[in-house]
Amino acid sequence: MIHLRIVAPEEVAHQALGVLERSPAVLNIVHLHGVARKPEGDVILCDVAREEASVILGDLKALEIPRVGSIAVEHIETALSDAAEAAEKAAPGLPSDAVVWEEVEQRTSENTELSIGFLLFMVLAMQIGAVGILVDQPILIVGAMVVGPEFGPLAGLSVALVARRPDFARRSLTALGVGFAAGVVMAWLATLFYKWAGAVPDEFSTAAHNLTGFISNPDFFSFTVAFAAGIVGMLSLTNAKSGALIGVLISVTTIPAASNIGVAAAYGDWGDAGGAAAQLAINLATIVLAGVLTLLVQRRAFHERKRRHAREGT
Repeated sequence: MIHLRIVAPEEVAHQALGVLERSPAVLNIVHLHGVARKPEGDVILCDVAREEASVILGDLKALEIPRVGSIAVEHIETALSDAAEAAEKAAPGLPSDAVVWEEVEQRTSENTELSIGFLLFMVLAMQIGAVGILVDQPILIVGAMVVGPEFGPLAGLSVALVARRPDFARRSLTALGVGFAAGVVMAWLATLFYKWAGAVPDEFSTAAHNLTGFISNPDFFSFTVAFAAGIVGMLSLTNAKSGALIGVLISVTTIPAASNIGVAAAYGDWGDAGGAAAQLAINLATIVLAGVLTLLVQRRAFHERKRRHAREGT
């Protein structure tokens, strides 16, 4: 179930009440007249079956409530109510498959900001990845994958392409471009320091690193894994399944590949750097492709639900 808190002027609030009362998927409607301040108006509280949440939110946005008031969306973890069960049955589909599009856009928007925290995570993840490559330790490669925050902007770019939000897409691309560039440069500088300090050999060969050599040698499975990970990652975001997202993070070699570019550049091994760059490009492009295709399928199902809702409301 989804809980809504709506603040709107009196006239608009009564229109919103009409929308909510007509839907069998809405329950626990509470109308508090004139209690809101800043902005002034009425407050409406209600619960909505997750399957119908985006449809109801669309109707409320059509009343321009976000412009004259506000709509807050919260998750209800547990609801003990026969009425809630009836509301969920009235909404076609399953709650686990439902997508609250407003929530997806908000969540991915927050993950596309080029912040100091994002840059630190990118740089530190690639530092871990660089050490993992130098000492040939897969456990450090996995750690770098988990730490890396790059899936947020990748998901944001997918959402931006489907929603046709060029401003959103620019922010995602900027975060990715600056984040990866900063991480690669710092991995390069760190490797030069390790060489100067004598912590690593003067020569480096991918052939001698059997456990991590795959990072700079992309193949057909690089595309296959990245495509599957992109689908799972997008499903985990749209369905709020954070556990699955962790699996996505440790299945693609974006951060390790970027780390390998810096390591190989420090050793002057441009062939290895090129292989790592190809691995990175394949992973990034394939994840976005899979994310866009997943969203398009989900979006089509949502538009069909909206058309059915419009027919039922006429």
